[in-house]
Amino acid sequence: MIPLSLAAIAQAVGGVVHGDGDVVVTAPATLDSRAVTPGGLFVALAGERVDGHDFVGAALQGGAVAVLASRPVEAPTVVVDDVTDALGRLARHVLDLLDVQVVALTGSQGKTSVKDLLAHLLGRVGPTVATAGNYNNELGVPLTVLRADLATRYLVVEMGARGIGHVARLCRVAPPHVSTVLNVGSAHVGEFGSVDNIAIGKGEIVEGLRPGGTAVLNADDVRVDAMEPRVPAGCEVVRFGRAAQGPDDVRVVDVTLDAHGEPDVVLEHGSERWTTHVPLLGVHQASNAAAALALLAGLGLPVAGTSLDDYAPATAQRLERHERADGVVVLDDSYNANPESVRAALEALSGLGAQRRVAVLGEMLELGADAHARHVEVGRAAAELGTSLVVAVGDGARGIAEGAGDVGLAVPDVDVALDTLRAWLSPGDAVLVKASRGARLERVTTRLLEP
Repeated sequence: MIPLSLAAIAQAVGGVVHGDGDVVVTAPATLDSRAVTPGGLFVALAGERVDGHDFVGAALQGGAVAVLASRPVEAPTVVVDDVTDALGRLARHVLDLLDVQVVALTGSQGKTSVKDLLAHLLGRVGPTVATAGNYNNELGVPLTVLRADLATRYLVVEMGARGIGHVARLCRVAPPHVSTVLNVGSAHVGEFGSVDNIAIGKGEIVEGLRPGGTAVLNADDVRVDAMEPRVPAGCEVVRFGRAAQGPDDVRVVDVTLDAHGEPDVVLEHGSERWTTHVPLLGVHQASNAAAALALLAGLGLPVAGTSLDDYAPATAQRLERHERADGVVVLDDSYNANPESVRAALEALSGLGAQRRVAVLGEMLELGADAHARHVEVGRAAAELGTSLVVAVGDGARGIAEGAGDVGLAVPDVDVALDTLRAWLSPGDAVLVKASRGARLERVTTRLLEP
């Protein structure tokens, strides 16, 4: 974050200073008193279960020099009516003072992978700040922006949504020079109401482009491809995918998996054709790689011949590969799940040269009235892909076992799932662990990997 006095912060957000207005904030903002950087701003958010105002003392001990809050506290403070709104206004104020190119990403799945791939590529060109983990909401986006400073040249921002208007709000905080919609699937359909509404909400990211910006669209997703009329006049369009045909597009020509299930991707950009290895699991990573390269094109940076061979996964629990001493491979994809991402993970599992393949799957949340049917479909897909055993954990996931038929097994909890795996697994097998975050199936991975 660029240095700002408390008085300057108050002016930017329309707040009132309590205490010393000359105190200068020199480090990023945080909501977590345990993650304060010396010189930083502590954001005291009053939530349903935890009130950040109660942790001001801990934040000061950690090195915070000032607080953004909704009431006065025992520290130099900017008091505002709405802390979340003020955080967004502060981020926009700081962004307007920087010479930085903003890239914004949204989509039903793949956001984090593409964000990490792009940040890796941009890091070769200049100082880059990217969303940490999945800090992609009305709090996470401004916190990401406030990590940028005068040296930053590229800001890569992941934008999530749970309703129409959410992405538009985030674009007002961080207006993008280049933005992309990776795909439109059924994630959060229970909150949006329909997949068509999801497309409306996701498309706000291209409507929010700065003048002269570039929209990067997935040519293989009919709902995304149809967003071109929503791109503001004067902005460019670049596409990626197998169906991409334009001279500035990035086309996936061919994909083959190596012995570890990682893709070698043949790509085209303009008149150039080349092959790059993508050190991530699954055929679907070819599309993610093409998206990252298309975003480079949108920024006017060289694309042809770009290699991803040296990429190292930056975010945990996203098809993260572990190998036990006995040779059992564990794929930890437990961070989140929706029907499309589970299908992609199952395909990645099927691409491994394993003796037997096991899928441990938990409930996929926020699917609305069709939730049971969508779980059945996932179980059916697992069986069709040749999965040897499908373990559905918890009542909400029972439809997966139903769909998997003879290879499906419904278990009530993690403990029973682990007992089943310990009795069933042998050297040379591979296990996929995946569910929505609320299912907490990372506990399966942790205990499978214990000595």
